[in-house]
Amino acid sequence: MKRIVALAFAGMLAALPAAGFELPGWLGFGGEAATEEPPRPVVTEIVEDRGDDARSVPGLIASKTEVTMAFQALGRMISRHVELGDRVEEGQLLAELATEDLAATTRAASAAVDSAEVQLSTARTTLERTQALAERGVASDAQLEQAQRGMAAAQAAADQARSELVQAQDAEGFAKMTAPFAGVVSAVYEAQGAVVSAGAPILQLSADDAREAVIDLPESALAALPKDAVFTIWQRTDPNRTYTAPLDRIDPLADIATRTRRLHLVLPADAPFRLGTLIRARVGAPDEPALTLPDSALFERDGQPHVWRVSREGDNARVEAVGVTTGPSYRGRVLVSEGLFIGDEVVARGVNSLQPGQPVGRRVEP
Repeated sequence: MKRIVALAFAGMLAALPAAGFELPGWLGFGGEAATEEPPRPVVTEIVEDRGDDARSVPGLIASKTEVTMAFQALGRMISRHVELGDRVEEGQLLAELATEDLAATTRAASAAVDSAEVQLSTARTTLERTQALAERGVASDAQLEQAQRGMAAAQAAADQARSELVQAQDAEGFAKMTAPFAGVVSAVYEAQGAVVSAGAPILQLSADDAREAVIDLPESALAALPKDAVFTIWQRTDPNRTYTAPLDRIDPLADIATRTRRLHLVLPADAPFRLGTLIRARVGAPDEPALTLPDSALFERDGQPHVWRVSREGDNARVEAVGVTTGPSYRGRVLVSEGLFIGDEVVARGVNSLQPGQPVGRRVEP
């Protein structure tokens, strides 16, 4: 019985069309071999000289000697004789406080000195009289000791009164602010009529005889900066006149707000820049090309920074690891001083997923 059923089922299958038993193409059992996928595209950047703006930072001409001027006494500022940018001479009057209260304090201190002098004179006379009586045996030792204590107290009170008078006279003299040296008023903080406390900044005075250029850089840029770095500085309005400014020092602490550190550059003696002039500064000589790459293009190998350079021959392209020498990094781009040339194609993204000699596809703009 089973044999008859099997034969009948085989006959039914033979009667069906052959197309009914074709397997779907998506199962991959076809006779054709699977085609190899082409190399993946890569995001690359062509190395080029991006000019001065690619590696320059803004800066300012400042003075090596800057003093914030303030009054040493509380009062109302009745006059300020200078404005921002004014040039002043040593000893010139800069600002004044109202002296009515200070003069009253001086008069009170003077009166206290007169009173203390009277008390001291009385105590001295009493001591002399008591000593004379004690020598004749009329005054007791207790009376003499009391007179001596009174004399010492009166002397101390007189000394204190004289000291307070000197302080009041000094405070009255502090009502006039004078320039400690010749220079330029580089900042103004308080206007005429303001009530200022002792030590509150009124203005800033900058000496004009010692100028320097200052720039601010993040910590990432300082890591690759040599100690004997030399900068080229210029004004944006006159880019053809450049000056060489060696690095003098770097502030040990970063700015609280920007987290940058200030670099002080030695300004050449023939530089015509005035205090407060805005400048641009770059590392290196003026004729050096500025080859920069995004920070994402670099990777570490054997303790040295490398990049993937793409070599193309017709439709074929492969990557090779190239060691480079880098400079400061600023705003997401790093300066490359050695290892690359203008026109090289460098992988800008996905550098950690490549291997030496790996084929790559077409170039994609970053």
